[in-house]
Order: sequence, then structure tokens, then C-alpha cells
Amino acid sequence: MGIVSNTAIEKSGKAVGIIPRSLILAGGEGRGPVERAASQATVEQIEQGARNVKKDVAVVNSGNMQTIVVNSMHERKLQMARIAGAGFVALPGGFGTYEEVLEAITWSQIGINQKPVIILNVNGFYEPLRTLIDGAIREAFIQENGRRLVTFIDPPPGVAAIDFDWGQAAVDAIDSWKGPESSLFTWDEKGKWGST
Repeated sequence: MGIVSNTAIEKSGKAVGIIPRSLILAGGEGRGPVERAASQATVEQIEQGARNVKKDVAVVNSGNMQTIVVNSMHERKLQMARIAGAGFVALPGGFGTYEEVLEAITWSQIGINQKPVIILNVNGFYEPLRTLIDGAIREAFIQENGRRLVTFIDPPPGVAAIDFDWGQAAVDAIDSWKGPESSLFTWDEKGKWGST
């Protein structure tokens, strides 16, 4: 994700980075302006410059980059879910990406949120995940309507991944997403659960 946010900033776009304090202290990935800015400042400096500090979340605005510093990976995911207005879009990634994608799907399944999870299946990267989900549905570990919780985006046959407009495809998928008719549970703001 650092590459995407750094490219957005370099092209005069905007980026929001949500990073746990421990990653800042460890120096982050250090590959681009987002990571360099975070690693050059200590947690104390970030918190001193924060314009909005509440519940141990520090927010620092710097030009076209906003950095939100949280205490843990769990808080990072919670904050990402809060600010993800339209939904979640996954690019190829590693363990953290897999975990975040599956948690976003699960949160929709159990009713914590109702936002689309769009997976950009660049060069078939996520085919093993699609196969895993299909197998779980076939074996009745996931209900059939669970397919609606996640949308895989592939280029049309004969179109190379490099020639495909992944961004427009993601926007179109978000705009046309129709979530499940109901979730497994209801969830209210006080954290009380009930089955549907």
C-alpha cells in the first residue's frame, strides 16, 4: 500500500496513512514520502503536532498526506473501516492484506458493517482465495449467499492486466454492489449481539 499512497502523493493526489506506533518506531517500510515522514518523527513529535488527538489516536496533516497514528494493528483496521466510505479495495499483497480482506468480509457477514469488498485479481493473484471460498461454499462452511460479500475483478478475456483500467473497474464494482439481504447477526453501537 505504501507504493500506492506514495504514487498518489507524487501525482498531487491525497493519501491517508493509518500506522501503528510500533511501525513508526521500527522505521516503517522507508520506501517513500509517507514512510520517510513517519519514520523521521518520533511518536512524541507526531502527537505534539497532532491537530486532533482522541482516545490515543493522533492525526497529523501535512500537505496532501494525513497520517493517523494508532496503538495497535487492531485499532488500525478499526480506523480503516470507519473512514472507508464506499468500501474496501484489495490489491495483491501479503499476510497483512489477506488478514484485512478476510476481516472486512467477516465484518460484513456478521453485520458489523455493510460495505463491499472488491478484490483486484491482477494476473490471477487471488485465484487461490477464490478457489478457497468456492470450496468452503461447496462444503457448506460458507452459505451460498456469502458469495455476495466479496467481488473479484478480472480483466475481460483477451485484455492484458497492464491494459485494463483497474481503478474504473473497482469504482464500477462499488457502485453496483448489492450486499447480502441479511447478515448472520445484528450489531448495534453498544456492542450487543443478536442473531437474525
